[in-house]
Amino acid sequence: MDLVLIESLRVDTVIGVYDWERTMTQTLVLDLELATDIRPAAADDAIDKTLDYAAISERIAEFAATQAFELVETFAERLAERLREEFNIPWLGLTVRKPGAVPTASAVGVRIERGSREEAAS
Repeated sequence: MDLVLIESLRVDTVIGVYDWERTMTQTLVLDLELATDIRPAAADDAIDKTLDYAAISERIAEFAATQAFELVETFAERLAERLREEFNIPWLGLTVRKPGAVPTASAVGVRIERGSREEAAS
């Protein structure tokens, strides 16, 4: 299984359980591992045969800008569903961090995996 990586992607969104958080955007920091077979793209040097990380990053930014959730968990789950569906990703690992949410931590967040590693490896 090969992985396309997107690391430390910063997106702005409305996120939070407190009323004051719902009146502004906050920055989330995302790390993604996206399973794919890179051999066809590498053989032909063709972007259309792999996961286009620029297009995926743009889609994530658009998703973040148009959604509002209370929980980072909900943001992660909905984003993972959307990416897997729109980009035909058999397995992904997604970490979503919310910097500054806890004053004594650099960030808090969640890490999820969705899909099948076995399907991605075949």
